[in-house]
Amino acid sequence: MTKVIGVRFREAGKVYYFAPGDLDIKREQHVIVETARGLEFGTVVLGVTEVEDDKVVQPLKSVIRMATEEDEKKEADNRRKEEEAVPICREKIEKRNLPMKLINAEYTFDNSKILFYYFSDGRVDFRELVKDLAAVFHTRIEMRQVGVRDEAKLRGGIGICGRALCCNTYMADFTPVSIKMAKEQNLSLNATKISGVCGRLMCCLKNEEDTYEELNRNLPNNGDEVTVVATGQKGQVHSVNVLRQIVKVIVEENDEKELLEFKPEELRFKRRKNKKVELTKEEKEALADLEKGEDGSKIDD
Repeated sequence: MTKVIGVRFREAGKVYYFAPGDLDIKREQHVIVETARGLEFGTVVLGVTEVEDDKVVQPLKSVIRMATEEDEKKEADNRRKEEEAVPICREKIEKRNLPMKLINAEYTFDNSKILFYYFSDGRVDFRELVKDLAAVFHTRIEMRQVGVRDEAKLRGGIGICGRALCCNTYMADFTPVSIKMAKEQNLSLNATKISGVCGRLMCCLKNEEDTYEELNRNLPNNGDEVTVVATGQKGQVHSVNVLRQIVKVIVEENDEKELLEFKPEELRFKRRKNKKVELTKEEKEALADLEKGEDGSKIDD
């Protein structure tokens, strides 16, 4: 077993693991660690814990030291300088009329580099822009292109639920999301209701997907032929309520059709391993853009 701590460098960023050494490190404390970018200031999100050796990527770097009061001031100063760097970079972009939208700036802890995050529909020749910025900041400049989801994660905002964006508050990575998830959860396939502020499918569709898949295994599909166990009557499924586990069936009695409600166990039907979810041609055409990833390819079809 290997002792590790989990460190995050940005809010809702990825968690990286380091060896705590002999230091007594607890959650929410700040530490200075060595990364591929040099020394970095991070927040401990996972206290000292033991994990199996094969789950640790070796060599595991050690924590340099606990953050001092001077380190805290330097980190705060870096955040202030980042805010000042954004309008300067934006001005240079406008001056050169480059087809790119600046999103954020990030200083490394030791000020050896500034990273500028931007969004663009295509490739941008920013070589002259880098020269302009280097002349102003007198340090290494790195430009990083991100997609619309990353833009929302960096900027933050409020979702249609009224809460802060999941990607900006706790999600370390994006998970594949598809239109089929929305339909399986009986959600309206109105693009404005199932897309986030980034214009892509809401990440929270994935949160309840496993639950709906499990519940749907106990239910027939709309239009399926079923038999009522108690009476032997045959009928056709009109609709299902996944969460309440209720099936509405059209049964025919005395030459009259009646809509009745049953529990799944009160019906006999061919159960499927995975409930089949089909999209109509109109739904596919109307929602095609929402199912595209940052590079234009479909995600999790």
